[in-house]
Amino acid sequence: MLNKTSAPVMKPVEERSALKPRILVVDDEGPVCVLLSEKFAREGFECQTCQSGEEALAVVAREGFDAILSDLRMPGISGLALLEEVRKRSPHVAFLMITGEGDVRVGVQAMKQGAADYLVKPLQLDAVVASVHRALEVKSLEEEVESYRRNLEQMVEDRTKQLRAAMKRIELTYDETLEALAAALDLRDNETAGHSRRVSRYCLEMARAMGCSPDQLRQIARGSYLHDIGKIGTPDAILLKPGKLTAEETDVMQTHARIGYELVSRIAFLAGAAEIVLTHQERFDGTGYPQGLMGAEIPLGARIFAVADTLDAMTSDRPYRRALPFATARAEIIRESGRQFDPQVVKVFLAIPEHVWGDIRLEVAGLRVSAKTPAATEPRRQPASTGGPAS
Repeated sequence: MLNKTSAPVMKPVEERSALKPRILVVDDEGPVCVLLSEKFAREGFECQTCQSGEEALAVVAREGFDAILSDLRMPGISGLALLEEVRKRSPHVAFLMITGEGDVRVGVQAMKQGAADYLVKPLQLDAVVASVHRALEVKSLEEEVESYRRNLEQMVEDRTKQLRAAMKRIELTYDETLEALAAALDLRDNETAGHSRRVSRYCLEMARAMGCSPDQLRQIARGSYLHDIGKIGTPDAILLKPGKLTAEETDVMQTHARIGYELVSRIAFLAGAAEIVLTHQERFDGTGYPQGLMGAEIPLGARIFAVADTLDAMTSDRPYRRALPFATARAEIIRESGRQFDPQVVKVFLAIPEHVWGDIRLEVAGLRVSAKTPAATEPRRQPASTGGPAS
């Protein structure tokens, strides 16, 4: 039964949009479908009707609608079942449930399940149109909010990408700064060209084998590379002395670890690396300097560095001797395991094939191009050699 009592009507849809909203009316009573279709057509809607839930699902699968009005009680698929399926397939379609006077509670339940409104028979046609307008308006606002959310997420994603790119540029600037510092150290002391670069690469090889995180790799690479930076505070008469140092001169030389730490620790992005600079002369048995740390008290990066530093010092040419064979360096590292070196680090070192160390020497010397990409082998491209003597 229909009641044509007038009710407040919103502005015609044509005034809000050049496109006619598409309405689907689903009711097993043919006269209801006809009257609603005619009313919606007069109000500027494009209306289509179905007389069963099964037919409605088939139509919805083929065509798009802005709103669906469905009777609650129909043979076969009920209005609630139709609502559930429509919500799955077309969540942005406004759905209005038509109920009898005794089904108001069910109508409320339908709204809880996603219906925009429920209409009670006998229907007031103007009220039905007004309700559809409200439902379409709400859906329009929901779509605007969703669009805003998507745009906001895209904006955040774009800004995040820009931030990451900026961080990469900053990281590159950091390493370029280290390169400039390395060049300055090279000018002062060229006894062991490529030493810091090789030691840094050796450290990375062992650190990766020990499962260090990307951040640990970055700090180990930088710390091992800058380990001798404190020697810029060492007088040339001591640093470049060709003979054996006196006890007093040795004391002065040993201050380079703390001087280097004080320099590097002031730079925020090198805070982690500063620990290695301070502790790179500590020994596993506690007889090193400047703090006399023992075992696990020594940062892992410094324990790794100790093996890498000795390997490079022994296999590099010095003014007073030629480079020693790898086998000699290997034997010395084994002999000092548990004294100068962490046994666990020594175990990792021994597990790495000998040719790996030779390949690194050739790459640092520019005589060989690595088959691996820098990103796969190092956290960042490492700066050029300081050329300082092994410490």
